[in-house]
Amino acid sequence: MNSNYYAIIMAGGVGSRFWPVSTESFPKQFHDMLGTGDTLIQKTFKRLSKVIPKQNIYILTNQQYNSLVLEQLSEISEEQVVLEPAMRNTAPCILYASLKIKKKNPNALVLVAPSDHWIENENLFVKDVEQSFQFCENTDALMTLGITPTFPNTGFGYIEFNKEETRPIKKVNQFREKPDYKTAQSFLSKGNFLWNAGIFVWSVDSVLKAFETNQIDLFNLFNNAFDVYNTEEEAKFIEEQYHKAENISVDYAILETSPNVYVLPATFDWNDLGTWGSLYDKLDKDYNRNAVVNAKTLTHNAQGNMIRTSKQKVVVVDGISNYIIVDKEDVLLIYPKAKEQDIKKVLQDVKSEFGEHLG
Repeated sequence: MNSNYYAIIMAGGVGSRFWPVSTESFPKQFHDMLGTGDTLIQKTFKRLSKVIPKQNIYILTNQQYNSLVLEQLSEISEEQVVLEPAMRNTAPCILYASLKIKKKNPNALVLVAPSDHWIENENLFVKDVEQSFQFCENTDALMTLGITPTFPNTGFGYIEFNKEETRPIKKVNQFREKPDYKTAQSFLSKGNFLWNAGIFVWSVDSVLKAFETNQIDLFNLFNNAFDVYNTEEEAKFIEEQYHKAENISVDYAILETSPNVYVLPATFDWNDLGTWGSLYDKLDKDYNRNAVVNAKTLTHNAQGNMIRTSKQKVVVVDGISNYIIVDKEDVLLIYPKAKEQDIKKVLQDVKSEFGEHLG
């Protein structure tokens, strides 16, 4: 296994569209959403450790999740958990972690990946990652793994690549914002658009150079104290300085303005597991198209439901179709799948009415 290969797992999100299972104090990446015996972050770590040494995998997360990370990933050291003292989107935390890695290994090649995605064929994933690492080892490139769209999804950003490219790794023309349905249809018909999965690969030198070129203030904020990284002084410096960082995504900060951005159309099957509906799509179904996690179910005249409870709980459903049915301790959610995007608003209403502890 190549000792220059590193990974940054992004594990700071709240995942509020998976409420009531996912809450601010215990978000979805720390839950076994698929009923497999592994939480999402555990599955991600195991997947990455097939190609990256375990000691080279860093977990980027919020301070309040430090104990959860260490509890669920017993193979890592405390030094591998990179803690954000404030929520500042993806650019500041990726820059922070990249400087830590640079100080440890100036020849590092880095994969950045979310902690909560679903990937079907992990061997194909490993093959794509290795191909990306090899490309970035010899090219000053900022790479992303793009997903071939299967339908005109309006919930994802898109990557437009150069149609004339014949090699597997394509030059990126531009990133496109989440489109309306008609625009998404036009993207699919053109054939050179991919979903932006938020999976990136680059050398540590390339990404730091991009930050220095495109985000000099942000770069200086973190780089001016380069000597403190991986020392006892690091935590104090980050606590004092991190909140000064601009709240900006890595896409806006460097990718959309850099000329050396490339994309590899992924060969693996992927889902961002962003909603109950996306989880439903990837789970096995019973003969009435109900997807069930943990529960024992008895259904009659009930089709297309997403049902999740504590283990072995008996659930009887009669006359309800295409609903999300989730039972968790002091919250029971029964909600139309067609309105799943409104769950974030429902959560706010519940917290206002019944207390913050429910979210």
